[in-house]
Amino acid sequence: MLELTRIYHFSAGHRLANPTLSREANAALYGACHRPHGHNYYLEVTVSGHPDPLTGMAVDLERIDGAVREHVLDHVDHRTLEEVPSLAGVVTTGEGLARAFWHLLAPAVPAGALRRVTVVETAKNRFQYEGEAS
Repeated sequence: MLELTRIYHFSAGHRLANPTLSREANAALYGACHRPHGHNYYLEVTVSGHPDPLTGMAVDLERIDGAVREHVLDHVDHRTLEEVPSLAGVVTTGEGLARAFWHLLAPAVPAGALRRVTVVETAKNRFQYEGEAS
């Protein structure tokens, strides 16, 4: 079994807010991040598979790239994350994005191939999600 990690980039705005809390409570909880701001994110998608005896490849990169583009990047790049329909109800923390992107990608890649989704928000913050069973 081999793993492959592809790295993608997108830029997006967001604000951290829990809709069940007041503006004041969100400001106290999330600090400056409760105000609108943005990031240049990196999305790392790790998939695995057994190398094909003919091609030597464990996964079809075009299929992975297409799935990431169609199910994530086309929806979030240069957008406000709270306005993205597929992220409705998600508090757009790095943790929330990693989980949400996993759920968007898992059905779009070969069954059982998705191993990890990592959202790199800043040079100091990276959030990794490995599915419910991890």
